[in-house]
Amino acid sequence: MSEPRRGQPVGPAISPWPFVGMAGMACTFFLNAASGLLVPAWAVVVLLALWLGLLLLGFRWWTPHPGRVLLLPVVSVVLWFGLVNLGAAVFHWTA
Repeated sequence: MSEPRRGQPVGPAISPWPFVGMAGMACTFFLNAASGLLVPAWAVVVLLALWLGLLLLGFRWWTPHPGRVLLLPVVSVVLWFGLVNLGAAVFHWTA
């Protein structure tokens, strides 16, 4: 890789973390979408709406906060696990 010439502006380095975070979000989509085997259809809609909100937040954080995008798949899995277990305990979804 060559050195930039004098007078040429050097752009900021591109962070890989938003790409990793969004790949994680893609994985959690399938976790939420396949939840129809465990929960009623309306609960899958709620889970996918929460996932969509996290995805949009990831788009918003992409440039200003690239490191935060890594947390979104973790939050998505924790929400999924918590809501499915709460539904199983309260509504007896997974008998």
